[in-house]
Amino acid sequence: MLILKLKLTGSILVLFSTSLMGYIYGKSYKERLENLIYLENCIKLLETEIIYGANPLPEAFMNVYNKGNKKVSYIFRLIIEKLNKDRECTIFDSFLSVGDTMKNELNFKNEDIEMFMTLGRSIGSSDRTDQEKNFKLILTQIKTLEDEARIEKDKNEKMFKNLGFLAGLAIVVILI
Repeated sequence: MLILKLKLTGSILVLFSTSLMGYIYGKSYKERLENLIYLENCIKLLETEIIYGANPLPEAFMNVYNKGNKKVSYIFRLIIEKLNKDRECTIFDSFLSVGDTMKNELNFKNEDIEMFMTLGRSIGSSDRTDQEKNFKLILTQIKTLEDEARIEKDKNEKMFKNLGFLAGLAIVVILI
């Protein structure tokens, strides 16, 4: 009787833990899509601040941080902090400094980060007309990345949730 209770408890724990692992891994696809949407909104805010508001970059970044969704807009605060901390730092260097944060905390892929770095390379280095063209190009790229992320999410999120449960079930069957 005791052995049966231990097997049942162990089976439930294995099933629960593998299901949780599948859920967490599947959730990363959903978070990437959400964060890309939030980043798009932040870039639109930045475009408004620079093109139409004619604000200097530090002020524009701070306004984006304050107005944007904090889940993503905090990277603009990190960029400002890097610029303020190191006076010899270029804008692109400050963008590079948030690359690891974007990958680790926001579930961005390398192509998402590269698109953001493109913004860092071009921002503040040309006149308004060129800036506007660059923003339009980047917003088009982010839309494409959102579409790809949506397809990945639809395909993989459910699969990993089910895979976690089924892997746990397989382990339970093998152990019993």
